[in-house]
Amino acid sequence: MLRLSLGIDTSNYKTSVALVTEQGDIICNLRKFLDVKKGERGLRQSVALFQHVNNLPKLFRQAFDEFRGLDGPAEISCISVSDRPRPIEGSYMPCFLAGLSAAETLAASLNVPCLTFSHQEGHIEAVRSGSSLENANSFLSFHFSGGTTEALFAEECENGLHLLQTGGSRDIAFGQVLDRVGVYLGMEFPCGEELDRLALSAGAVRVKENPLPRIRCLDGYINLSGIETRCRRMIETHSVTDREQFAAMLFTRIGQAVADMCSQLSAKYHTDDMLLAGGVSSSRFIRDYLIRALPHCRLCFGSPELSADNAVGIALLGGKHLWR
Repeated sequence: MLRLSLGIDTSNYKTSVALVTEQGDIICNLRKFLDVKKGERGLRQSVALFQHVNNLPKLFRQAFDEFRGLDGPAEISCISVSDRPRPIEGSYMPCFLAGLSAAETLAASLNVPCLTFSHQEGHIEAVRSGSSLENANSFLSFHFSGGTTEALFAEECENGLHLLQTGGSRDIAFGQVLDRVGVYLGMEFPCGEELDRLALSAGAVRVKENPLPRIRCLDGYINLSGIETRCRRMIETHSVTDREQFAAMLFTRIGQAVADMCSQLSAKYHTDDMLLAGGVSSSRFIRDYLIRALPHCRLCFGSPELSADNAVGIALLGGKHLWR
């Protein structure tokens, strides 16, 4: 009998459903971006919640079609769901209630356990599973997404990973910077992938030719509102004449900030093992920059589809809890 874990993730950007096997094989990884009107930089929680409620039945239908199409006998042994942004007390966003409600209903209908994890834990597991860090006892983990810029020291314990925040942004996130700048440029939200393509087209930027301010990093912590303000002013005053070069300048500053965080925390925690998760971490420009800037570090990147929001990590966590 093939045993499966069904994962659900309802973040502020995407509705996701996934099926994985007991062996960690991905049967399906289904995702749908939430709809954001042109010119807007995100969604109110009530709107996100409503869209998740509408999206989930369609994704469930696709997932169960995949399930019924499997060769041989199979069963869904658990429903796994993200119920909060981070694994800390008080972490809460209403959009996760859509997934939690659906998960509890499915679990009751199938008479299987409903297992809850945080969105952040799912991001880390999606990249870590099957990687060089899968069995590491400790490592540095960086979560760079639409709403989170956080550095964590991850340590294996009896109940899974213990995550200690060691750095990150004290104001807005990398993803917010990219989405806001992209919207200022007239792009559709979310803007990270399009900006990444522009930056790659321009290539590397020499530091002395970059008018954007360097993002200062102190003991693993940064502030990002300054560079977002500078970008907005440059766009409003029509100082941006080459969008590709402008994107490359912004991504270069982001890459420098991440490299500084990695270097400072590597020295502080005496480890060169680093896992990078979240949608911003899927940027090819930033990955290439970090590989060049940090040759001494063992950088663990996931595939782009597993770095961005998805339910695969949540499904894997449920299977790990149930079967290992």
